[in-house]
Amino acid sequence: MLKTLIDGGPLMIILMAESVLAIAVALDRWMAFRANSRVDVRTLRAKVQNQMLAGKYADAMAICLTTPGPVSAVMAAGLQSYIRHRVVTSNGETLRAIMQDAMADYARTAMNMVEKRMNILSFIGTSAPLFGMTGTVTGMIRSFAAIAAAGDVDATVVASGISEALITTAAGLLIAMMAVIPHHYFMGHTEAIEIAAAEAGSEILDHVSLTHHVAPAKA
Repeated sequence: MLKTLIDGGPLMIILMAESVLAIAVALDRWMAFRANSRVDVRTLRAKVQNQMLAGKYADAMAICLTTPGPVSAVMAAGLQSYIRHRVVTSNGETLRAIMQDAMADYARTAMNMVEKRMNILSFIGTSAPLFGMTGTVTGMIRSFAAIAAAGDVDATVVASGISEALITTAAGLLIAMMAVIPHHYFMGHTEAIEIAAAEAGSEILDHVSLTHHVAPAKA
């Protein structure tokens, strides 16, 4: 194994560094998404809704604050905005607009945390094949230089260059898959979290609309 890495040439150092980084990021994101999946969002929404129906908005926000995850954080931002501004205005449309802006702003922050370090996987998935192809080119250059120096086409002369070319190409493709596959898998989970946060936020806004009798928007 070590001989194969050495035969791949200097670009294998970059490719091996990318492989270690891809594994580290994939494990980090897997643990983060695994922890998030343990949160029962449906139960959370039901508890918050029950507290809101009872008029206990502070208790509803406390439930959100003690529950980890981006969905609860977005809900807490909306409830906090409602509690803060309802003493200033009782206009339902104004409260709804303020809450919607607060949740939208915090949702961007929450989703940035969810997607943290995902760009590294995307970069590795794109750059690893390029480094592999560069190794292919440098390997072929070595082969042709060896042929020119020897003045004859001999398999033993060009073998090392061709070996470098094939090893770096294969390594680049394998490392790219190590990054691209987890990236797409995690992006699917990210989209699911984003949808759950939007649905939870809409549920809170609907409650405010019903409580303060917000007139439906005209078409």
